[in-house]
Amino acid sequence: MEFKTLLLEVTGAVAVVTINRPDKLNALNAQVLDDLDACFSHLGTDDAVRAVVLTGAGEKAFVAGADISQFTKFDAQGAAAFARRGQDVFNRIEQLGKPVIAAINGFALGGGCEIAMACHIRIASANARLGQPEVGLGLMCGFGGTQRLPRIVGMGNALELLTTGSHITAERALMIGLVNQMVEPGEALAAATKMAGVISKQAPNGVRLSLQAALATDAHLAEGLELEVELFSQTFETEDLTEGVSAFLERRRPDFTGR
Repeated sequence: MEFKTLLLEVTGAVAVVTINRPDKLNALNAQVLDDLDACFSHLGTDDAVRAVVLTGAGEKAFVAGADISQFTKFDAQGAAAFARRGQDVFNRIEQLGKPVIAAINGFALGGGCEIAMACHIRIASANARLGQPEVGLGLMCGFGGTQRLPRIVGMGNALELLTTGSHITAERALMIGLVNQMVEPGEALAAATKMAGVISKQAPNGVRLSLQAALATDAHLAEGLELEVELFSQTFETEDLTEGVSAFLERRRPDFTGR
């Protein structure tokens, strides 16, 4: 299969999916979401594929976040539709029935951190930076961050990241459990592919059912995700959102008023 914004390579029982927008630091837009949806829908039905690695093109970024330039076109209704679309695609990744390993090279911020959290295992290069900086733009997570982050790192660590907008190092991410492994710069993809190869040799039904049972512990995730969509869309009715996005695009510090 061919996609506008993705590269797909299958070797044996392992598929490697690369988000291929290096000039935009692999930022997520509507086309990327459509391609991811189609790609993972295909991989979910391909019995020959037993494990998937997800990464970003280049060494600067796994996924730097959502494509902020499109936010200037959204009202609350459009923002809700965008958030729900992203959540649906990330849910497809999480519920694939096959392990998905994120190979995090460089920045994994905002939507990039959120898509990494939708993967089942995360391996980061030592130079990676992760975080949820949405509050610095006058908005909040919309692709599942408020729901998955506390489930992965605990409420205290999650609230720190969600409210400060801080970027953390791969070392700190490893310490709080946001990533499973930290490897030398440039080695995340190789390490993730190696782990995918180990998984691919296990019994597919055992792996699938293990994922199903473990993910069932988040039985109320759907309700939390719907609340996140509602609150995310409300930020698009605020002056702070307009100021935050404008400041980002103009490369200046925002001046928030709370309106």
